[in-house]
Amino acid sequence: MKKIIVLLFCVFVSLIGFAQPKKVILMIGDGMGLTQAYSAYTANGGHLNMFSMPYTGFSKTYCADKYITDSGAGATAFSIGKKAPYRAIGLDSAWAVHPNLMELSKKKGLSTAIVTVCDLTHATPAAFVAHVKDRDMQEEIALGYLDCNVDVFIGGGKDRFMKEKRKDGLSLTDSLQQRGYKMAYSLNQMEQITPQKGKLTKLCALLCERHPALAAKRDNMLCRSLDKALSLLSSNRKGFFMMLEGSQIDMQAHDNNLENMIAETQDFDIAVGRAIEYARKDGNTLVIVVADHETGGLSITGGSLKTGKVEGKFSTGGHTAVMVPIYAYGKGAEKFTGVMENTDIFYKITSLLNL
Repeated sequence: MKKIIVLLFCVFVSLIGFAQPKKVILMIGDGMGLTQAYSAYTANGGHLNMFSMPYTGFSKTYCADKYITDSGAGATAFSIGKKAPYRAIGLDSAWAVHPNLMELSKKKGLSTAIVTVCDLTHATPAAFVAHVKDRDMQEEIALGYLDCNVDVFIGGGKDRFMKEKRKDGLSLTDSLQQRGYKMAYSLNQMEQITPQKGKLTKLCALLCERHPALAAKRDNMLCRSLDKALSLLSSNRKGFFMMLEGSQIDMQAHDNNLENMIAETQDFDIAVGRAIEYARKDGNTLVIVVADHETGGLSITGGSLKTGKVEGKFSTGGHTAVMVPIYAYGKGAEKFTGVMENTDIFYKITSLLNL
């Protein structure tokens, strides 16, 4: 009888361990509601990587003081688990500071990364590195990258780090080099940086002055950046936390440009497929795909899965209050089902990673 009890206990413990990932990739499709995703699915002839993820849910997007959020407050809900005021970065409704997922992950000994196809000081990545009252405080936000809570960060926005472009005249690139970061200013330079055996290689890749170009002209920047981040972070046996953003889905929806918006969603979904494949091979990784809000109030009014044609109309040039879908794959993915607050995503991640 004792042997059976011990055996059952071991099985129970193993099942608990099985559900705990060591690595989390949080992928934010900025402005990507269900219609944005389904339009890309249609344009792909009935295929989308995120639609293959076995667990789905919905996130309520409102912020602390407005029914319709912005990306700053929306991403802050993910990063600190608190509803933030409109345009706030890393602060709660009383303007108080709380540790974000990058800070908590570093404290636990995990490696960290941010990959984006916008300015690295733009609202969504900003929420994972800074604590300021307004998203436009981009020079102050750039200083957050000096705190060494993010080991690898790749995106645009070089001007925010260069002394000749900053009002305070500080050279953040020099400061980053002094802190041990390898610097890269192009995709080719980035890809030449290789992991060091037994040691984390820290990387700052500033790939353009401000926002990168549209997907068709970015030379597969998002996937190549994801691959590089994964190659560097995987050296840490304790695991990692990464935030990757498909930034320009939102920008093109603001412009009501259906064709470009679909292309940006497709580009993001290719990266999702790459992350799923990594998680499948690794066995200890959780991939979460979510949006901070929907942009444009898009309706699909016609189309064809056979031809990939999509017809749509936007109802606004701004954001909407509609819930957005969540997709999850890997260890702990079953936690991301049903209707939840956007802040719940923070608490589910911290629980799974024991932060």
